[in-house]
Amino acid sequence: MKRLFFLLAAALVLPAAALAKGPSEAAITGPGLAKAITLGGMDDSSRLTEDAGFFPAAFGQQPNPMLPGRPAGDLGPRYTILYVVPTGNGVGDRLVQDLYPYAQGGALTYMKPGQEIFDSRTAGGWFRGGVDLKRSLVAAGLPQRPTSVTASQPDPGSASTTLFAGIGAAGVLLLAGAGVFLARRHGRPAAAA
Repeated sequence: MKRLFFLLAAALVLPAAALAKGPSEAAITGPGLAKAITLGGMDDSSRLTEDAGFFPAAFGQQPNPMLPGRPAGDLGPRYTILYVVPTGNGVGDRLVQDLYPYAQGGALTYMKPGQEIFDSRTAGGWFRGGVDLKRSLVAAGLPQRPTSVTASQPDPGSASTTLFAGIGAAGVLLLAGAGVFLARRHGRPAAAA
């Protein structure tokens, strides 16, 4: 009877102890952020860890709130959350979670399974934080809407940048060809560009 009581007590205490071993800090990086948004201490990072599904993604949970797979639709820009989880040996475990704050249907996170934490591995998976996660992120400093790249720093892969680069290359070739044509027509050697 004592053994059964001990096992039941341990079953109730261990999950609470695991939940107490949350991140001591988190840093969010991604497009449009001049610097990382850093949250330190349990007061700052605890709301984020709850809303981002850190605990079920890291340790697993029943009932399981994780999504069965990647949601359909546009996820928007990807940000990254880097968590530091204290381990007691002076060096914290570092866990990475992808963040999609502007996803269709509400903010999402994805933690890759198998990341090392407390001599164990993360369960991982997709989690829909929705409106609560988005509020936490905006309160921490993330823009309400995705920021566009400013005109002074165009996105190198954008259609307008590619168009202007194409026009520029074609324009240079056209001018060089015209210079050679005119030089030959007037019997003078073409000037070096």
